Amino acid sequence: MKDGVKGKGKGPERIGIVVERFLEEAGMTEQVRRQDVLEAWPDLVGEAIAAVTHARSLSVGTLFVEVRSSPWLMELEMMKADILRRLNAGREDSLIERIVFVLGEPRREQR
Repeated sequence: MKDGVKGKGKGPERIGIVVERFLEEAGMTEQVRRQDVLEAWPDLVGEAIAAVTHARSLSVGTLFVEVRSSPWLMELEMMKADILRRLNAGREDSLIERIVFVLGEPRREQR
């Protein structure tokens, strides 16, 4: 490896390995691992909460969740510690550190 090019002469690499290496070098691995919470939100919080919320986005360990109404927002604020425990259950790293509930617009059904 005189010229300093990684993998030269080794042949093709699997794309998953290349992406993992890129994310690690860019310091983005933890944030990407946290993203699964967005998809798993309904399963993690249950039907009742999922029906009135939408996990919108993540930013540096903070999860932003839209809530349908003010009463629900207040209720969820009181449940925040329990919800955080559920979100982080079974995780050794890439933890969700904080939840921010925001009042959101009711979602309209797609036609």
